[in-house]
Amino acid sequence: MKKIIVVVQARLGSTRLPGKVLKEVEGKPLLWYLFERLRALKHEVTLLLATSDALINKPLEKFAKENDILIYRGSENDVLDRFYQASKEFKADIIVRITGDCPLIDPKVIDRGLDLYLHNKYHYISNGHPPTYPDGYDTEIFSFEVLENMWKNALKNSEREHVTPFIYNNPEIFKRFNIEYKEDWSKYRLTVDEPEDFVVISEILKHFKKDWPIASMEDIIEYLNNNEHLLNANENIKRNEGYEKSLNIDFKI
Repeated sequence: MKKIIVVVQARLGSTRLPGKVLKEVEGKPLLWYLFERLRALKHEVTLLLATSDALINKPLEKFAKENDILIYRGSENDVLDRFYQASKEFKADIIVRITGDCPLIDPKVIDRGLDLYLHNKYHYISNGHPPTYPDGYDTEIFSFEVLENMWKNALKNSEREHVTPFIYNNPEIFKRFNIEYKEDWSKYRLTVDEPEDFVVISEILKHFKKDWPIASMEDIIEYLNNNEHLLNANENIKRNEGYEKSLNIDFKI
């Protein structure tokens, strides 16, 4: 059986919201809520936290050990190398990439993606090209062979920092599939990059604490729609702002 590793990338050195992934809601860090969602997956997976070897990230190592999660520490800026080395060390066959600023990630979306991946011959499956799911529900699935291809051939700064752009920059090489939701919910922002985001996510987590980790995306969106102050709190923050900044400074490594 192929070994599936869910790799969650996270760090504490964010300039916009420092230490965001360990910020607490009801006594638990955001990463705890994220990993509880991942533990609800129906597929048999290994959970791995991939952070950098910068000293500031030491608390993430402590979090992983306390919560029975594998930990890998690697390059701060070459996140593609971090993914490659982590996946190689723990012998991954299939990698699910999740970012640590998405505590509401829906296990049903990941399970659907894995079903599609395992029963078809796609190189890459995601739900973000183009996005129809809320920002904060991004899921990417690919094999170790595809990861190794990226690691060997990706040269641009954006391709090293954001891991997978080499795939969608080279559609002639990779067979891709995009998971689409029945409606376009991409306008909803449910990730944590800015202080306003944390306010929104905190209220959601407090409201759904009794139903965690099985609260559905649909119930969360309904709650947002019924609480306009939360809906409007972070609506002006641009999606994928970090990636766009990387594109502006692309250079060959």
